[in-house]
Amino acid sequence: MTAPPLRIATRKSALALWQAEHVAARLRAVHPGLAVELVPLSTRGDEILDQPLATIGGKGLFLKELEVAMLEGRADLAVHSLKDVPAELEPGFALPAILPRADAADAFVSRRYADLAALPQGARVGTSSLRRQAQLRALRPDLELLDLRGNVGTRLAKLDAGAYDAIVLACAGLERLDLAARIRSRLAAPDWLPAPGQAAIAIEARADRPATLALLAALDDADTRATVDAERAMNQALGGSCTVPVAAWCVQAERGLHLSGLVGDAASGRLLRAEASGDEPVALGRRVAGLLLAQGAGELLGR
Repeated sequence: MTAPPLRIATRKSALALWQAEHVAARLRAVHPGLAVELVPLSTRGDEILDQPLATIGGKGLFLKELEVAMLEGRADLAVHSLKDVPAELEPGFALPAILPRADAADAFVSRRYADLAALPQGARVGTSSLRRQAQLRALRPDLELLDLRGNVGTRLAKLDAGAYDAIVLACAGLERLDLAARIRSRLAAPDWLPAPGQAAIAIEARADRPATLALLAALDDADTRATVDAERAMNQALGGSCTVPVAAWCVQAERGLHLSGLVGDAASGRLLRAEASGDEPVALGRRVAGLLLAQGAGELLGR
């Protein structure tokens, strides 16, 4: 008797479908003969495009419908951009695999200007990310920062139509869609920090499905998991979500892990930074969060 296919719940955007197809291909390679199919779904975060994410409930809006599909038995797993996954999962779910991380830098994209410094006074820059807004405000307080929602293609089309002088996107997303040529310059660590987990693909599944969890665990990348676990632990200790500007970047160093963290204010451009090294990801993340809170991050986070 032929085993039923493994069903992957995914959002319908081009990037989400690319990521789901990538996971499907990896699963077929690791488990020859395994049948895998995609279950494309629309999420509330995809449907509400006229408001910033921070005002409509945060990044978890991209997960809910996919989790419901798993609970109802319509899907066996879901594929997400890890930066969209809340620091604390809904009860009953697990992340059995995190794939090797791609380029975690942000991308400066513009038709006329080579980089952030080249923008004229008062230029219009599009991004709905409070993390990006805070760092832009710190570097260029003169810029006019405007909301920008939608999938990658929609955002690029708005830029090309002249609604913005530049926009900020994730390098990984552009590269996965064969749009790397649109990257004019990279906004990267140590000066500019990404979202916790940015550029890593996460696989979510029900915690009570051991056979499925075992299949998926074969795709887990230990080095990536260690670094993103530190970033997510920092974010969780700060109570971070997409409603506050929190950034984190962890790398494998000679003496274990090194984590840099940032909390900012999108309105003023005030940035608080802290960093530390350690061997245990969660403890390291909490330590950097403590250093940020000691500097007054609680005030910026509304705590």
